[in-house]
Amino acid sequence: MSRTTEALNLTDRIAEQLRSKLVLGEWMPGERLSEAALCESLDISRSTVREAFRVLTKEGLLSHEPNKGVSVVVPSIASIIDIYRVRRMIECQALAQGYPMHPAVAHMREAVDSAQTCRTNEDWLGVGTANMAFHKAVVELADSERLNVMFSHLLAELRVAFGLMQDPHFLHAPYVDMNQQILALFESGKPLEASQSLNDYLVHSERLILAAYARRLAEKGIKG
Repeated sequence: MSRTTEALNLTDRIAEQLRSKLVLGEWMPGERLSEAALCESLDISRSTVREAFRVLTKEGLLSHEPNKGVSVVVPSIASIIDIYRVRRMIECQALAQGYPMHPAVAHMREAVDSAQTCRTNEDWLGVGTANMAFHKAVVELADSERLNVMFSHLLAELRVAFGLMQDPHFLHAPYVDMNQQILALFESGKPLEASQSLNDYLVHSERLILAAYARRLAEKGIKG
């Protein structure tokens, strides 16, 4: 393996680690990222961090401003609408055409159980992470590696958008039982009903996020 290939592989691995931090909700919209801190915590060079930053900036997850550095992007209303449009197209179709005995169903069940445990412990960020796992498993029903990779990037954008709420309890609590109901419908051989339920769920979630964005703009005195 050439040094160039090794460098590219390292960049991809670091970009995936940073993307995972976004999916886990460790960074909030607008939060500035410290290049030096990441170099130290990940034990890598500044050039590698900068390359990973470039990858995530191209994906629309980070933004770079001269003299200000790199920060987590603050999603626009247009990007939030687009995220949910894509989610409805991919997730609802995967669920409607999914096979009830697919291995991904076990992952859906694990995510539902994890969310319920986190809810009992009032770990609302944990509930949010379990919710991400549930939707990732829904897409796995489609048996498409391309969709899985694309959706993992979309989940990072989505978790950043969730950060606009600044209230993970309010955001995630309603969806624990909704995920359970969707899974129950799917497991009972009602994929079309499960798909419709998921569509309604996504419409509700989109409205919550857009309302949070509108409040954020109002607090800043910006007209949307």
